[in-house]
Amino acid sequence: MKSPFLSAVTENMRMKFYAEKTIKAYVYWIKSYIYFNNKKHPFDCHDKEVESFLSYLANIKKVAPKTQALALNALVYLYRDFLDKPLTLTLKFKKTNTQPKLPIVLTPEEVSVLLAEIPVSISLPCYLLYGSGLRLMEAVKLRIQDIDFDYLSINIWHAKGGKHRRVTLAPELKGVLQDQIAKVHLYYQEDIQRADYKGVYLPYALAGKYPNAAKEFKWHYLFPSSLLSIEPGTKNLRRHHIHETNIQKTIKKTAQKLNFSKQVTPHTLRHSFATHLLQRGADIRTVQEQLGHTDIRTTQIYTHVLHAGANCVRSPLSDLMIDRK
Repeated sequence: MKSPFLSAVTENMRMKFYAEKTIKAYVYWIKSYIYFNNKKHPFDCHDKEVESFLSYLANIKKVAPKTQALALNALVYLYRDFLDKPLTLTLKFKKTNTQPKLPIVLTPEEVSVLLAEIPVSISLPCYLLYGSGLRLMEAVKLRIQDIDFDYLSINIWHAKGGKHRRVTLAPELKGVLQDQIAKVHLYYQEDIQRADYKGVYLPYALAGKYPNAAKEFKWHYLFPSSLLSIEPGTKNLRRHHIHETNIQKTIKKTAQKLNFSKQVTPHTLRHSFATHLLQRGADIRTVQEQLGHTDIRTTQIYTHVLHAGANCVRSPLSDLMIDRK
């Protein structure tokens, strides 16, 4: 039986239009925090218990920096937005010192082979991951109206950090995207005839601002699920987007089939997009804008990938090998 407290937390986040993935992650860390404190009610805990929990994640669990940060964000939400008992800004806890992973990058030849081998049914979102440098969730959440054929670009709304941006669209994808939109329209024509169909899900209170938008075609997902489903937390029948795990599993399986020695994920295609742009002479600021990075230092990791290798640093072993000729 689910905890009434966690159920209330979940409902509160849904009312604030948190993404389902964020809700699931926050509830997981709030639950872990409660168990860490021997099921003591969070209202009876505060800074000291939060500091101990975060230090435990770093010292004992040895979680990655991003994981510890996610746990902290969940607890900040819990105390600030749900319990109305905000945490102190100067929490003193052991920060995890696990080094972030260097990005894994495919060569253009490897990307070409990988994309050619991916099943047609799932290939288009994969082409966008590489061709436009999209994050996985940005790709699956695309709406029909986000594609700008006139200016060969894609509008990304409410991405990581709530930011919007416009990214490039390869002209070679124009035809297949138009075919995909025609396919989505067939789904739409069937769905809109159903009396119980509530239209597509609209986030960030858009449903209130645009009451008719949920049933307008342009708002529907570019990559819809093949089945209708009930929206979580409601009784609304909708057609959601495809599940991101379909793409994750397909890319992993395809890379294994091709015997790639590198560990390939959807994000590998985004890493490759950035690295290949820089290799072709793109300005780092341009790459930063395309990726949607707030801090250019995040983008500079791709220059490190290039500069650390044979592209810019000549190994002294090369001189020895030349002498042996």
